[in-house]
Amino acid sequence: MNSKNFIQDNFLLSNRISEQLYHEVAKNLPIIDYHNHLSPKEIYENRRFNNLTEIWLDGDHYKWRAMRLNGIPEKYITGDISPEIKFKKWAETVPYTLRNPLYHWTHMELKYPFGVDQLLNENNAQYIYDFCSEKLSSDPAFRVQGLLTNWNVETLCTTDDPADDLEYHLKLAKEKTFKTKVLPAFRPDNFLKIDKPDFLLEYYKKIGQLTGIEINSFQDLCDAIEKRHTFFHNSGGRIFDMALTQMPVELYTEQEIDKIIKKLISKEQLNPLEEEKYTSAVVYFLSTLNHHRGWTQQFHIGALRNNNSVLLKKLGADTGSDSIDDKDQAGKLSLFFDRLKRENKLAKTILYNLNPKDNAVFATMIGNFAENGEPGKLQYGAAWWFLDQKEGIINQLKTVSNFGLLRRFIGMLTDSRSFLSFSRHEYFRRILCDVIGRDVENGELPNDMDLLSKMVEEISYSNAKKMLNL
Repeated sequence: MNSKNFIQDNFLLSNRISEQLYHEVAKNLPIIDYHNHLSPKEIYENRRFNNLTEIWLDGDHYKWRAMRLNGIPEKYITGDISPEIKFKKWAETVPYTLRNPLYHWTHMELKYPFGVDQLLNENNAQYIYDFCSEKLSSDPAFRVQGLLTNWNVETLCTTDDPADDLEYHLKLAKEKTFKTKVLPAFRPDNFLKIDKPDFLLEYYKKIGQLTGIEINSFQDLCDAIEKRHTFFHNSGGRIFDMALTQMPVELYTEQEIDKIIKKLISKEQLNPLEEEKYTSAVVYFLSTLNHHRGWTQQFHIGALRNNNSVLLKKLGADTGSDSIDDKDQAGKLSLFFDRLKRENKLAKTILYNLNPKDNAVFATMIGNFAENGEPGKLQYGAAWWFLDQKEGIINQLKTVSNFGLLRRFIGMLTDSRSFLSFSRHEYFRRILCDVIGRDVENGELPNDMDLLSKMVEEISYSNAKKMLNL
C-alpha cells in the first residue's frame, strides 16, 4: 500500500519560493483563531478524550454529511452505536472523499498531532483507532491544553450567548501555567428569533433575571443587551459575531418596536414586516454598541439552515442539513453600512459570505466605507464553511487581491467545534504561500523575499493581532 508521505513537507507547495515562504516564515507563526465554537469548559478542565471518535467525529457535521452521502445509515453516524464502530464507518467513507477537502484535512490531522502517515481506509481503521485512542487517553500532551500548546495557539475566541456567565473564561484568565489566551465572543442571535415567539419570550425572561431588567419595551431590551455587552467587555470580550441570511435594514421608529414587543408579549401574531423591523432595530443597536466599545463585529451571511426537517426534529440544529442560500445581498449591505457611516457609528467589521457568487459583492462593499487613517478597519473575511476548501481559499485570496489590499487581510480561522481543526491554519498558510510563489514564478510578483516574507507574516498572524486588539 503506497500510503507513506502523502502529507509531506512540501504538501500543496509547488515551487521553491512557495516552500521557502512556508517553511521559513509561515510555518512556525503563532495562531490567532478569532472565531470558533470550542468549549471553554473543556479547555479549562483540560479534557481528556477517551478515543478518536470523541475528538474527531462527535459534533463534526462536515464528516456526518459525507457519511450520509456515502450511504452510511444514520445509526452509525449519530446513533447509539459504539465509538469504535462509528469510526470504522467513517474510515469506510474516507476513500470516497478523494478531491473533497475532508480527504486533505483527515490526513493532515492524522499526521499531526498523531504522527500517523497512512491513508485511512477500512483495512487499517482498527489499528489507527487503537493507536490514536491510546495517545488521547494516556498522554497528557493529547489533552486539550496540550493540543492547543502544541498547535502554538496564542489566542482563541469562543462563541458565547449573551446569557452565558463566562465562568470558565474567568477561570482561564487566572491560569498561570496555560499560556493560550481564551476570550469570549458575543453571539446574540437568540435576540433575533422573533419568528419563534415562545422561545424569544423565555429568552427575555432569562436575560431579565440576569440583568434585573424586565423587558416590556424596546428601551428595556436595549438596556438589557447593553448590560450583558458590558459584562462581556469587562470579562475580556472584544469580538462580536452574528449569523444572518441578509442584512436587515427595514426602516422603523422606536414607537413601532415598542408596539411589536408588546404584541410579542401578548402573543399576538406578528407579520413578516414587523419581524423585519424588529430585527433591523436590534442589529443596528448592537452595531452601535460594538462601535462604542471599540469591538470588532463579524457578520456571517448567506446560510440556508435546517433544510431537513426530519433531521432537525431528531437531532436538532447544526447537524449537517444546512446549505448555501441565494438571496441578493448588495443593496441591504450598502444601506446598513451607509447609515452607520453617516452617524459615525461604524465599528471594525469582518464580513463573510457563504454563496461564492457574492465574493466580489462583499469585497467591493467594504471598500466603500474605508476609514481615514485606519487601515484594514473593514475586512472581507476568510473563506467560510462550504468555501474553506482549497479552491474557495484561492478564490477568496484572489478576490481580496483584485478589489482590495491583500497585505491588510487578517487571515484564517477555524469556525470549528473540534480541537483537531487547527490544521486549517496550516492548510491556509500553505495555500497562501503557494499562491504567492506561483505569482513569482510567473513573473507577476517580484522575487523579493523580504517584501514577500513580510506579506506572509502579516496575513498569517500580525494583521489579526493588530486589528482585533486581543
